[in-house]
Amino acid sequence: MRVAVYPGSFDPITNGHVDVLERSSKIFDRIIIAVVHNVTKKAMFTLEERVDMIRQSSAHIPNVEIDCFSGLLANYLIEKQACAIIRGLRTVTDFEYELHMAMMNKELLPDIDTIFITSNKNYIFISSSTVKEAAMVGGNVESLVPISVNEALKQKYQVSIS
Repeated sequence: MRVAVYPGSFDPITNGHVDVLERSSKIFDRIIIAVVHNVTKKAMFTLEERVDMIRQSSAHIPNVEIDCFSGLLANYLIEKQACAIIRGLRTVTDFEYELHMAMMNKELLPDIDTIFITSNKNYIFISSSTVKEAAMVGGNVESLVPISVNEALKQKYQVSIS
């Protein structure tokens, strides 16, 4: 069974993330969305909220499971018996950062490959950070995120954003 891990903070998950997930789900038998619990970063949404939004946003993809982890990704990949890491790319800047990470992971785990899925042109400008920033000041982000995320953003900011 070909298992891939799609790691990230997903704070929050966007339509760009879902697109990468849908496309990569056709390549692998099982995909584990690994929500990173990073104690050094202040997330907008709790781990539980992020997992719930991801669950709702990926319910239509049958070979996906959601898990949380902290620590070194290489250790998590070994534990899950994964053969690949999935990473989405939007820009050259993303590529430079992700290439360094892929090379480090390859050094740690020579048998595991990083698979880059380029962004759909409709989502190239979407990031979790820009979605949060726009929502914070009342911007309409409805077309950028799944329905459950839009609702969660409305509740967080207590403003009308759609």
